Amino acid sequence: MDHHALSGRPSSPTATPLHDLAAWLETITPVHTVGALAAEVTGISLSTQRIQSGDVYAALPGARAHGADFAGTALAAGAVAVLTDPAGAELLPAGTAAIVVDQPRHVLGKVAARIYGEPAQAMQMIGVTGTQGKTTTTRLLEDGLEAVGITGAVIGTVGTRVAGTDIKTSLTTPEAPDLHGLFALMRERGVSACAMEVSSHALVLGRVDGVVFDVATFLNLGRDHLDFHTDVDDYFAAKASLFTPGRARRGLTNLDDEFGRLLLERATIPMQTFSIRGPADWQAVDIELAGDGTSFTVLGPDGLRFPARVPVPGAFNVSNTLAAIASAAIAGLDAGLVATGIGQGPGVPGRLEQVDAGQDFVLVVDYAHKPDAVEAVIATLRPLTDGRVIVVLGAGGDRDPGKRPIMGAIAARLADVLIVTDDNPRTEDPAAIRAAVLAGTGDGSAEVVEVGDRRAAIIEAVRRAAPGDVVLVAGKGHETGQEIHGEVHPFDDRIVAREAVAGLAAR
Repeated sequence: MDHHALSGRPSSPTATPLHDLAAWLETITPVHTVGALAAEVTGISLSTQRIQSGDVYAALPGARAHGADFAGTALAAGAVAVLTDPAGAELLPAGTAAIVVDQPRHVLGKVAARIYGEPAQAMQMIGVTGTQGKTTTTRLLEDGLEAVGITGAVIGTVGTRVAGTDIKTSLTTPEAPDLHGLFALMRERGVSACAMEVSSHALVLGRVDGVVFDVATFLNLGRDHLDFHTDVDDYFAAKASLFTPGRARRGLTNLDDEFGRLLLERATIPMQTFSIRGPADWQAVDIELAGDGTSFTVLGPDGLRFPARVPVPGAFNVSNTLAAIASAAIAGLDAGLVATGIGQGPGVPGRLEQVDAGQDFVLVVDYAHKPDAVEAVIATLRPLTDGRVIVVLGAGGDRDPGKRPIMGAIAARLADVLIVTDDNPRTEDPAAIRAAVLAGTGDGSAEVVEVGDRRAAIIEAVRRAAPGDVVLVAGKGHETGQEIHGEVHPFDDRIVAREAVAGLAAR
């Protein structure tokens, strides 16, 4: 694969004369130019490390330093001009070509879209937002698109896939310049529909600026990111901003969620609804839950009716699947075919992913790392056994500490055995995080054990499992590393769980 694809960019980008770019930008905001705008632009980046020859370097003011302080590095790497604010313009090396605007971050998405030739307009864009289920919904959509014979792409937490090929990205929603570069790569690869997770951070920080989604889908809202948003209302307002004409053409919302119902009043675009509980534009009925997935019937507008299946257990995954099917239909695709594709697909990495190493109990790895998700996943697994549910759980460091005792309380109430361990402690003291989780477990009925080392905790859970029990290793799902004191060590719950079973068999 060429290095452009690895960098998430097209291999033959279009060239835009700098003076044309400045003249176009003048139609949006007052522009002041410095130096000779003679060059042609083929890309844009916020990071000096990602600059390629022909790029505009976007030098934005930061918390600690101004991006313009690093302009020399960007120019040496091949940048042909700098987009910055008046303060940044003062810091540039003499003779640097620059486009100066008052608030460069506010125009960054539109500038990136313009440089890459408005690539998002070349495909159906489906944006999915919500506290839980974004990854599952977008990955299921990808399976569904493939079945309809559509070249698809997906962007989100588990990474980015373009026409079936994985591409490395660092954030759930990449920064605007990287995002539009990715869209240009997708267009080059013949992608005609892209399903994308849209986080509240991405909306507030302008990462999806310059994109108007064909369909915006709202799943639910629970306690999350309260280290970033002041409160739940602020968090909801961020999500709701996606359902406005500047960001989306049509919307879909979940009537089973109180914020989903509230969104119907707030949204300023045409909306459809979905529900697995009652009347809606899109309904799931005749739901039959099983250990390896769920089958149900979809009722859609105009008397539409067809069978569907999700290859992952749990009622909440019926909701996610229904959202995927309805989103595809609103985007103009054949809903029945998409449903067939989802039913035949492989499921989602690290989401209720079963580890089968020949053991006589059910062993599941799941990404649940928030209160609602922990509750939903244990509730899903409970009917799969007459025996015990054994849960391995920790909480991440440097994230909303308020949810730690809540998660401990939920797991201690719903599990039979709870092993509290480390998740990604990041820069915090692991023992202090475990203590916060343990503090919530007092009223629960589960036997609670503390095993700090995550590998040892998984081994302990497997050692305790009797035939027919269910072991859930929660919190990290698809992740392949564990972050401790700022260093990421290789760690995959699925591999460690498999090794634990093998070690048990060897004894």
